[in-house]
Amino acid sequence: MGLPAPAALVAALNAAYAGVTSVVRDLDDLDLLLPSGCRGWTVADLLLHLSLDPQRALVALATPAAGPPDTDFVTYFRSFPGSGDAAAALAHAQWVRRTAAAFNRPRGVVERWTETAAAAGYAAGRADPDGFVRTQNLVLPVRDFVATLVTEAVIHHLDMIVSLPDAPDPAPAAVAVALSTIDGLAGSDGLPPHWSEQEALLKGSGREELTDRDREALGDRAELFPLLG
Repeated sequence: MGLPAPAALVAALNAAYAGVTSVVRDLDDLDLLLPSGCRGWTVADLLLHLSLDPQRALVALATPAAGPPDTDFVTYFRSFPGSGDAAAALAHAQWVRRTAAAFNRPRGVVERWTETAAAAGYAAGRADPDGFVRTQNLVLPVRDFVATLVTEAVIHHLDMIVSLPDAPDPAPAAVAVALSTIDGLAGSDGLPPHWSEQEALLKGSGREELTDRDREALGDRAELFPLLG
């Protein structure tokens, strides 16, 4: 599985961000304090965390980097600083909770998200599709960088709706990009054919445990799971 053409990739990003917005747009303050699929975080906490991505995108896309790239949309998830560092993850989790709590109301996080996500989608559409960006001390092609944003948004969209059974699922175009990432991380043999798209996303990101059947299909590659956090 690979990435779509640049215009389709930008459309997937806009669909991913619009999907998150559709989840939180009409939630009241108490709904935003429901637990998310990320341990210790409410929906508002998770949305604050996710809003760091479009914020980072605005900086990266406005300051192009010289090539060549040292990372692509798959290896990014193995390479970014702090990956696998439990202490850093805990520090970030605490920072997110404190920062989200600093808003007068949880709805304030929704306003931050809505404005920043829309701006990042616009910036991605204006960026040179053949250019490069630097983020997290890594250099990626613009299209690969956009793909990482889509994947993060899709996984966290699923986290966000754990306590919201009537919320919409992520957009199909965005899901396709996230599946390409999971498939790439799984190795040359790809994902078990008996998995649904949602299973691939949830099991690939560690949101669901692997079954005995999964482990048999994956073989030694089961030790790679979860493929991203």
